[in-house]
Amino acid sequence: MSRISKEEVKHVAHLARLSIKEEEADLFTKQLDDIITYAEQLNELDTEGVEPTTHVLDLQNVMRKDEPKKWIEKEDALKNAPDHQDGQYKVPSILE
Repeated sequence: MSRISKEEVKHVAHLARLSIKEEEADLFTKQLDDIITYAEQLNELDTEGVEPTTHVLDLQNVMRKDEPKKWIEKEDALKNAPDHQDGQYKVPSILE
């Protein structure tokens, strides 16, 4: 019993904007059915009591803590601006 039909293979190829020939559709149908059969072997495993995981390795975050730090004063930030007004950067208007 095939788990995927030739029509489904053609439909997926169409969605992926792939043009496939009839012989290719037959070949892909057989290959995809073999892949699905192989993957279904996982259903034979006893997973009772196995914790769900998001990754096979126990990864730890190695980044530093996000801690607030003092930044430069507003006046120092505006010092190099080509133009500023009322504590804001002044840029040319893009709307008329």
